[in-house]
Amino acid sequence: MVIDDSNTIRRSAEIFLAQAGYQVLLAEDGFDALSKISDHHPDLIFVDIMMPRLDGYQTCALIKKNPRYAGTPVIMLSSKDGLFDRARGRMVGSDEYLTKPFTKDSLLKAVLAHTAARIGK
Repeated sequence: MVIDDSNTIRRSAEIFLAQAGYQVLLAEDGFDALSKISDHHPDLIFVDIMMPRLDGYQTCALIKKNPRYAGTPVIMLSSKDGLFDRARGRMVGSDEYLTKPFTKDSLLKAVLAHTAARIGK
């Protein structure tokens, strides 16, 4: 799942992931994502930090507080690359932090790292 209020970022991620053979679910914001997560239970979630209404930190915290989804890897996406932003992401339970604009390779590397870790469990 890719959660981002930017249509460009959502489309880029969708193209990169679909080309690699992944099914991709898209959401425009945290509220949209939370309803789709309960319906589809994605294996991995990418979430933008800066979004209207419910930001990425709040969205990640809500996902991780739900026992049903707590084990689902959440990767924060942000144009900010500061230590504070990364630390705040960890505090709400994110599993990784990717800086935008991301490359196809960095996106797929993150997917492989987190899906392999889940399969190994």
